[in-house]
Amino acid sequence: MSEKATDTPGLVLRHPDGSSFRFDPGALCLELLPTGGPGPLAYFEVLNEPADLVRWAEESRLPDGLAAVAGDGLAVDGLAVSRAEVADARALRDALWRLAEGYVRGAPPGPDDLATLNDAAAHPPLTARLTADGGRAWAAGGTGTGLLSTVARDAVDLFTGAHAHRIRACGAHDCRLLFVDTSRPGKRRWCSMERCGNRAKVRAHRVRLTAGDE
Repeated sequence: MSEKATDTPGLVLRHPDGSSFRFDPGALCLELLPTGGPGPLAYFEVLNEPADLVRWAEESRLPDGLAAVAGDGLAVDGLAVSRAEVADARALRDALWRLAEGYVRGAPPGPDDLATLNDAAAHPPLTARLTADGGRAWAAGGTGTGLLSTVARDAVDLFTGAHAHRIRACGAHDCRLLFVDTSRPGKRRWCSMERCGNRAKVRAHRVRLTAGDE
């Protein structure tokens, strides 16, 4: 699971083994991917109940104010999520995994995954409104379907935008996390310097030490 970052962009991802690290994938749609995924990625599944999807929305890069008491279509202010919409979220997330990995490999998108993405994007998205004090708030009546439309539209923008060629997989051999490199030089290699980048530096240091002993 994750928790919202405060001073720096991205999420704090918590691995089932108890470790944690900060990860900024650079796009809302890619923030959904670490909640689980197809095949072996199901090991990381955290979207089991409506409250889980509401929690993810509140922790994501979306502006605050979506938290709610979630149930089967019921909520107290904020976002109403049903169990069916949680299943839809998992389906969209799995499609996004395959589509994004396809962009990394240069592979054409699968028709079923395209349909899943486009069907989600076809619904009305969440609606933001300006408050009297100049702040930003979410319009009443937000649903899980609206949330998924917002995520899907973000994916369409990413896949058709200027940074589509910068969607990348982490350079570590044992990490599948995906991110869009929005840095000016375009040389980001790791999901997180705190995790995979640091581990690579440690391994390289050990190799140098070993070579020096020979």
